[in-house]
Amino acid sequence: MSTLYRDTAVVLRVQKLGEADRIVTLLTKRYGKIRAVAKGVRRTRSRWGARLEPFNHVDVQCYTGRSLDVITQCQTVDAFGSGVVADYSRYTAGCAILETADRIVSEEGGEPSLRVYLLLVGAIRALAGGERDSSLILDAFLLRAMSHAGWAPSISECARCAEQGPHRAFSVQGGGAVCERCRPPGSVTPSPETFTLLDALLHGDWDVADAAEPFTRRDTSGLVAAHLQWHMERQLRSLPLVERRAPERREPVTGGPHAG
Repeated sequence: MSTLYRDTAVVLRVQKLGEADRIVTLLTKRYGKIRAVAKGVRRTRSRWGARLEPFNHVDVQCYTGRSLDVITQCQTVDAFGSGVVADYSRYTAGCAILETADRIVSEEGGEPSLRVYLLLVGAIRALAGGERDSSLILDAFLLRAMSHAGWAPSISECARCAEQGPHRAFSVQGGGAVCERCRPPGSVTPSPETFTLLDALLHGDWDVADAAEPFTRRDTSGLVAAHLQWHMERQLRSLPLVERRAPERREPVTGGPHAG
């Protein structure tokens, strides 16, 4: 017997089905990740097909089907899509965020999926707002999502013996920061500023994160991506496409047109 239910959700991805339908993957607030059929939404007469696009935050009503649920109603809560797709760096970062959420959350729901849902809504809202560097938003989301999945890298203490840092070495395979005694072969030695930025992104200290230099942001992004993909055991398709664009910094003025 079919059951009708309603929830808020973020659209993670869509797939064509037949001539006019779509399969929509949604991360919902209460029911976790679901895949549902939206009938007729690819027709030009569809009243709500444009609402079921990636990045949008929607209120959906569905009923359970044999293999896939069926969407019967959809209302827009936040039209984040227009603010994200308008800028390439925000769009590519957003694609990596959606793909990560899709990979991390199972279709069983529960507390971890609720935390990722809330984290996802905040990240997409920040991207759509365009007031913060998209790379920082992406790396903060990845670190926090890994924390909810139990994969967060150790930053302030050794990942192997728990000795308090700060430590100089970082091992992706070893779980993050490692002391000199536990340091495995192949570890890297990020700058102290990189460890500071990792900690700031994980704990939401945006004053510190926004002040980070471009080279520190690049090094941090590399460690975050490597750590995530090590635990996922596969590469994110969207991550290599992310445009890492550091904010421009004005050079100090040393003289006027007649200087010298």
